[in-house]
Amino acid sequence: MGITKSKRSTLFASIMILLIAYSNLALIVCLVAYDPFDPNGSINIKWDVLSWTPDGYVAAVSISNNQMYRHITSPGWSLGWTWAKKEVIWSMVGAKVADQGDCSKFKGNTPLCCEKTPTVIDLLPGVPYNQQFTNCCKGGVLTSLGQDPSSAVSAFQMSVGLAGTSNKTVRPPKKFFLLGPGSGYTCSAANIVPSSVTLSSDHRSKTRAMMTWSLTCTYSQLIASKNPTCCVSMSSFYSPLITPCPSCACGCKDANKCVNDLRDSSLLQSKTSAKENAPQLLQCTEHKCPIRVHWHVKASYREYWRVRITITNFNFLMNYTQWTLVAQHPNLNKLANISSFLYKPLIQYNPTNDTGMFYGIKTVNDLIREAGPKGYIYTELILKKDKNTFTLDQGWAFPLRVYFNGDECLMPLPDLYPYLPNSAFHNSYPIFTLSSTILATLLVFVLLVLL
Repeated sequence: MGITKSKRSTLFASIMILLIAYSNLALIVCLVAYDPFDPNGSINIKWDVLSWTPDGYVAAVSISNNQMYRHITSPGWSLGWTWAKKEVIWSMVGAKVADQGDCSKFKGNTPLCCEKTPTVIDLLPGVPYNQQFTNCCKGGVLTSLGQDPSSAVSAFQMSVGLAGTSNKTVRPPKKFFLLGPGSGYTCSAANIVPSSVTLSSDHRSKTRAMMTWSLTCTYSQLIASKNPTCCVSMSSFYSPLITPCPSCACGCKDANKCVNDLRDSSLLQSKTSAKENAPQLLQCTEHKCPIRVHWHVKASYREYWRVRITITNFNFLMNYTQWTLVAQHPNLNKLANISSFLYKPLIQYNPTNDTGMFYGIKTVNDLIREAGPKGYIYTELILKKDKNTFTLDQGWAFPLRVYFNGDECLMPLPDLYPYLPNSAFHNSYPIFTLSSTILATLLVFVLLVLL
């Protein structure tokens, strides 16, 4: 029995949908904000109502960075929300509002902010003492929890008016948003939780907040940027092949906005103007990325093998301070020595311990300078061989994933990794290209049979 024309059309449409779904599988995976290397990583915001005022309350708001290796860099965080009623902000210490809004309806005392959706930013270090609050005034910069817990919290205090004066009349704000400093974070709704309890300085008495609500903001790299922000290149002592970063790894939309020589006066002028607007003026490269991580297998000894990791900055307008590098490699569980960097294991589920965070030593190499002769840093690792599993074949010596400052770097295709000359396995085509070709061939065959 033959297939009717309508059935053929339906089948063809179904096949096309399958092809689209297959091609977008990686995109769907990237949409998930969950990070397997930092399953509890998030920005937690707590809002404590400390006392009542004639028309509202005084609140302390804290922002805690509980992410192990992702920090909020300069120019810092911005926190905003939409008031549930017609609230205003009368005063604030430890932070300031970005816009006062229209307060023309107020006669006499004028609120600090009348915006329905206010935006709060941190104060810079060195502000007068009467404007400070506990954990404030860091320019909005928050280090990652894994790197420096003491600098991972920011807070401010404000007096809110027209808000209600009891637990029954006060309403939490809605539609919280967090910029850190750009987009990337999605915030949950504020939930009323048990009131916070704080200890006095001598730890002999407790103070309980009138009300407390909290919310969580999670990071998605896809929201923050459509393209990766770093890439990985590879080389080894046993192969003359150097595997570069993929071409246009970080996008080629602005390929013509790169420079090779900053000695030209016009380029120096463009550097100054660009620095005032968007901090990106890249050195011309094939990969078009501001950061490249190079993994070099340097030597193999009887009991150990050596790796050199180099991080290079190709951005003429930005220094990377308090940077972090995360790598996943099965042999990191036997890291014997590391030079010039600090290291902290991240995934330690027995027997798995294959992921760790690298970061710089304070005042030594925790700063990666802007592009130029000094715009790179490096370290060397010595890893003990596990003779039951150790091999240099088929790209085993190279990492599975690499993150820089919390964003995943684009890796070369596995079949392009440097390989041993006597390796029996070396693909001529990428595995994803091969699987796509097989799928397309099967679908074409089905169509030919049906038609």
